[in-house]
Amino acid sequence: MAEKPQPVRVLYCPVCSLPAEYCEFGPDFEKCKPWLIENAPELYPDLLKDRNNKQVDKVSEQLQSVGISSGGGDVAATVIPSGGTSTSKQEEVKRLPGGKIKKKEKQEIIIEKIVRNKRKCVTVVKGLDLFGIKLSDASKKLGKKFATGASVVKGPTEKEQIDVQGDIAYDIMEFITETWPDVPETAIYFIEDGRKVAAA
Repeated sequence: MAEKPQPVRVLYCPVCSLPAEYCEFGPDFEKCKPWLIENAPELYPDLLKDRNNKQVDKVSEQLQSVGISSGGGDVAATVIPSGGTSTSKQEEVKRLPGGKIKKKEKQEIIIEKIVRNKRKCVTVVKGLDLFGIKLSDASKKLGKKFATGASVVKGPTEKEQIDVQGDIAYDIMEFITETWPDVPETAIYFIEDGRKVAAA
């Protein structure tokens, strides 16, 4: 006689109420992760690796923050302050992957005219946010002043910029210097024929 098939025991997650195999497709996978690591580690071995990597990173950070001193009191006094200055320097200089140093952005406003459909123009204003100006407020003021559409959009470099309908590049420069006196004229540049030209 053939053996009777036994029913399959399914392990359900108490967080999302899905079977443990399907937790990653559920709405709260981040909340399910601790429970899965404890109760079903064989289903998600990557979670264990991630947790171990985080623990290794935490330990290495703790080791880097600890200063080493030899037995002398004078030497220990000199080592500790130098460590403090190096951490403050590390905060100032941001490093990108590969060890490249990220440069601070220059405070400058770039105004560019883009022609669409032969006649229609859009004036793009970049860099107002570097002077502490809220782009949403600036776009409203520009739209009211020039009676055009003005909106905040993300540019090709993933930075926000203001698009204003119409060819009003030189008028915008005057408006910016009058409305926000913190912005010097020397920090405003135009892009003409692919070259950056100073406005002043």
